[in-house]
Amino acid sequence: MKLKIKICAIVVATLCMVSCGEKKSASTSTSVKNETLETIQPEWVSIFNGKDLAGWTIKINGYPLGENFGNTLRVEDSILKIRYDDYGPEFNDRFGTVYFNKELSDYRLKVEYRFVGETAPGAPTWGYRDSGIQFYGQPPSTQKLDQAFPVCLEYNFHGGNGTEDRPLGAACTNGMFIQYKGEKNSTTCIPAEVARTFHGDQWVTAEIDVKDGKITHYVNGEEILSYNDPTYNPENETAKMLMDGEDNKVKGGYVSLQSNSHPIDFRKIELLEY
Repeated sequence: MKLKIKICAIVVATLCMVSCGEKKSASTSTSVKNETLETIQPEWVSIFNGKDLAGWTIKINGYPLGENFGNTLRVEDSILKIRYDDYGPEFNDRFGTVYFNKELSDYRLKVEYRFVGETAPGAPTWGYRDSGIQFYGQPPSTQKLDQAFPVCLEYNFHGGNGTEDRPLGAACTNGMFIQYKGEKNSTTCIPAEVARTFHGDQWVTAEIDVKDGKITHYVNGEEILSYNDPTYNPENETAKMLMDGEDNKVKGGYVSLQSNSHPIDFRKIELLEY
């Protein structure tokens, strides 16, 4: 009888040890899994290598996709430079776009830029110190030969003239609508709520945050504008082509930088994908 009791006690003790070990292992596994989920965060990635335009595609109005007329976009001294010194006496509406070659949906984009020099001869008056980040844009391959600007949204850049206020950060639409303060926009551009003007050739950091249909503009880390729910304009022929049947919701697109007729430099272009 005593032997049976001893054997039962050993079995019970062994089962308890196994059970406790399994619980501890499961607890440790869950803890490690939770810790992994908490520590894995999106990271900033440089999408401009400072050497060339690898990963980017140029489109200049009136020229085939990929043709860099007049060496408009060039990389020198680790800076992406947009210049017009080979355009001659007339600009001739040769607006340009340089696309990042990846379709994006939810992300944050950050660029450091500065305006330099003089506006190209023959450029429109609004071209003075004007450029921008275009996003939610149509695929580069769908931009027509003589299509000056892609269907897209834009974070507009303005540079000051030294005396007057000329705020940057407006949200501009081409072939799209947005919701601002609960209403669909009725004008092409909505100015930033926080007005910031930057004069001279100083470097400026511009960011856009795009997540779950909400878009926020920042300058030098300060929030200046927020809006949401972009949709395609079905009355725009190119925009209608991008729609999914009758669904006009914009779900993603391409990021690009404008070549609008005033020289501009970009020294950092960074992307964080959610």
